[in-house]
Amino acid sequence: MGIDYGTKRTGIAVTDPLQIIASGLTTVPTNELFDFLKNYFQEEEVEKIVVGEPMHADGNPAQIAPHVVGFVRKLKKEFPAIEVAMHDERYTSVMAKEVIMQSGTRQKKRRDKSLVDKVAAALILEDYMKNNEWRNG
Repeated sequence: MGIDYGTKRTGIAVTDPLQIIASGLTTVPTNELFDFLKNYFQEEEVEKIVVGEPMHADGNPAQIAPHVVGFVRKLKKEFPAIEVAMHDERYTSVMAKEVIMQSGTRQKKRRDKSLVDKVAAALILEDYMKNNEWRNG
């Protein structure tokens, strides 16, 4: 599972059973995120969660970074059986907007920030899988 954490909304992506393709699952209001995850984990098996690590282009942590670290800490505490990894998410929102535009999505739909969050989560997960030759997660 890939997570693009935000203070208002959080994008969630998952991969297929063979871990070949990452796809956006949904966007959840951040204040409902742990309830969503608890319900999801009861229905689906998740071995690893990849959380986007927010960085500026120069490699310094972004302003939201302390929130993400706190979220990861709580995630590990709430779901100790699931491995949690952080992965550099630089440029994923920009890339997500490009992917959405190239997909021919209508302008009104392209302005939907929840779509950007969901696609960004898929890009984080896809990049993690590619760079870590991740299997069984």
